[in-house]
Amino acid sequence: MKKNIQGHLFALSANILWGLMAPIGKSALTEFSPLSVTTFRMVGAAACFWLLSLFCKREQVDHRDLLKMFFAALFALVFNQGVYIFGLSMTSPINASIVTTTLPIVTMVVAAIYLKEPVTNKKVLGIFVGALGALILITSSRAAANGNGSIFGDLLCLAAQISFSIYLTVFKGLSQRYSPITLNKWMFVYASICYIPFSYRDVAAIEWSGISVSALLQVGYVVVGGSFLAYIFIMSAQRLLRPTVVSMYNYMQPIVASTVAIILGLGVFSPEKGVAIALVFLGVYIVTQSKSRKDFEKEGKEL
Repeated sequence: MKKNIQGHLFALSANILWGLMAPIGKSALTEFSPLSVTTFRMVGAAACFWLLSLFCKREQVDHRDLLKMFFAALFALVFNQGVYIFGLSMTSPINASIVTTTLPIVTMVVAAIYLKEPVTNKKVLGIFVGALGALILITSSRAAANGNGSIFGDLLCLAAQISFSIYLTVFKGLSQRYSPITLNKWMFVYASICYIPFSYRDVAAIEWSGISVSALLQVGYVVVGGSFLAYIFIMSAQRLLRPTVVSMYNYMQPIVASTVAIILGLGVFSPEKGVAIALVFLGVYIVTQSKSRKDFEKEGKEL
C-alpha cells in the first residue's frame, strides 16, 4: 500500500513538472529553435544524471540491457520529447494539451496487446471520465489558446504520445531492474548522441549576446524541471504502478496549466473548472480500482 502511494506521488510530481512545459517551453521557442532546445534538454539532463550517479551506488548494467536502453531512449526521449517540442513549435499550447489526453487511451491499447492487460469496463470508464474532465478544462481555458493550431503540429504531438505509451509498456522491465538514475543517465546519453549530429549548426548559430535572461531561465527549467527531475519521478512511478495508471496522470498537465494561468491573472477559477478537475481525479481513481492481469490470474487460481 505504501509503495502504491509513493508511485502515485511520483507520477503526480512528474506530470506537474511537465504541465509547466507547454507555457515555459513555448516561450523558450521564441528565442531558440526547437532543435536547439531539444539538444540542450538531452545534453543538460545527461550531464545532471551522470553527475548525480557519482554520489550513488554503482550498478552493473548488462550489455544486452544497454541495447534495450538505446531503444527505450528512442521512444521515451528522441521520439517523445523531441517530436513534441517540434509539434509545440507548430501548433498552439491548447491544441498540444488536448492531444496529450490521448496518452492513457493509447497506453491502454498497447498494454492490452503487449502485456495482455485486460481492457475492463472500469478502466475504459475511468479513462473516459478523466479525458472528459481534461477536455472541459482545456477548452474552458481560452487564455491559453494563443496562436493558431496546425494539423501537422497536432499530429507530431500525437506521435509523441504514442511513442511514450510504447516506452511505458514495452520497457517497463528495465525500470524493475535498474534505478531511475542508472536508467536515465544512459538513456539521455543515447538521446544526446542522436540529436547532436543534427543540431550542432543550430546551436553554433545562436547569438548568445542577444538571448534574454528569461529565455535562459526557461531553458534551464526545461533541462532541470521538465527533464532531470520529471524523469526521475516518472521512472520511479513506473516501477510501482501499471502503465495505464501512470499514463492517467497525464490529465494533470492541463490542470497545472490552468492553475498557472489563474495565478498569473490570465484566467479565473470557475465552477466549470472545478467540475473538470473533479472528473480528472475521479477518472484516475476509477482506473486505479480496475483489475490487472495479475488480479484475474489470482482469482482464477483461487477458483
